[in-house]
Amino acid sequence: MNIRTASIKDYDAIYSIAIITWNHTYKEILSAGQFNYMMDMMYSQQAIEQQITVKNHRFLIAEDADGNALGFCSYETNNEPEKTKIHKLYVLPQTHGQGLGKSFVKEVEAAAASAGNNSILLNVNRFNPAYHFYLKTGFKNTGEVNVEIGNGYLMEDYIMEKPL
Repeated sequence: MNIRTASIKDYDAIYSIAIITWNHTYKEILSAGQFNYMMDMMYSQQAIEQQITVKNHRFLIAEDADGNALGFCSYETNNEPEKTKIHKLYVLPQTHGQGLGKSFVKEVEAAAASAGNNSILLNVNRFNPAYHFYLKTGFKNTGEVNVEIGNGYLMEDYIMEKPL
């Protein structure tokens, strides 16, 4: 497995992974309307381009030996003073349990440390089983937040933090 920096040229792979993982994770959690709204809001080509070029989110993509995309992660150093935020971390369901998520977290930890940050933040949906993965990798639940995202929809998340 290889983890490399992704660019807008990797959009098709990022979108494909997002669709597969979101269907696997959120089909029982979100309404079809909210699912479609959020996919467009967060994963349209325009949205990904803006995240990379305007918001300075760094994207990583993991590939197998044949160059097949297995997962992706995006993060932002100094999202808050001395804190890096993981915005997205998705791995294909068939790769769960193979250490790919942990590898992404380690990559983000290294980037955060290089930026002089002392912790990593993320939000995870309160009903997402990935919550337990984050606890196992050293994140602590530091609170809850309801984020209005438009169209009457909310993201109901836990706030997680991991000290470096």
